[in-house]
Amino acid sequence: MLKYLWDPANAITTGGLLFSSVSLFLALSNRLELSIATALWAVLSDHLDGIVAAHTKHRHPDVANMGKSLDGFADIIYGAVLPAAILIQLSGASVFALVTATTLLAAGAIRLSYFANFGRLRDGRFLGLPLSYDIPLMAIIFLARPLVSDEFFVHFTLSTFVLLAALHVAPIHVPAPNMTMYVAISIFVVIASSALGLRGLS
Repeated sequence: MLKYLWDPANAITTGGLLFSSVSLFLALSNRLELSIATALWAVLSDHLDGIVAAHTKHRHPDVANMGKSLDGFADIIYGAVLPAAILIQLSGASVFALVTATTLLAAGAIRLSYFANFGRLRDGRFLGLPLSYDIPLMAIIFLARPLVSDEFFVHFTLSTFVLLAALHVAPIHVPAPNMTMYVAISIFVVIASSALGLRGLS
């Protein structure tokens, strides 16, 4: 099994899973800014593994199939499990957070199950909003946290993620990222993770 991880793209995916594990630990420790800062690197890993896979010559089909499965598990962890854990901690395990987290996890599982059977792209576009949008959006919301009251922040964040869960399985078409977007994502990850990390350590 482990021999498939020597593939560069699969190694990057595995690195993303390690970031997700650390992020989950931080979320459960109620260090939410640090958790999100770490999770952003899992998101970046998810984008990079696809680029590397596309540019790896003579990639064996078995390695590619292993990578697709591994990538799917990485997606559900950083795209649904992590946000769900952060939302539950943020709200103090409220009923609203339970509903939001359950909805998000269900939407993520349905989305990835659909892709496993029917493929991800149609004419260069995704069907529904990708899970990779969740953590970056959560980072933006947390960066703005000092500007609003705690009560408003919690309700706004939970409401936003209920909407995101619906968009993940909605019949909308979202363009796949191009190289310019990948560069923008990379810059955002560096800046946002640094800002949240510094705040979390202060």
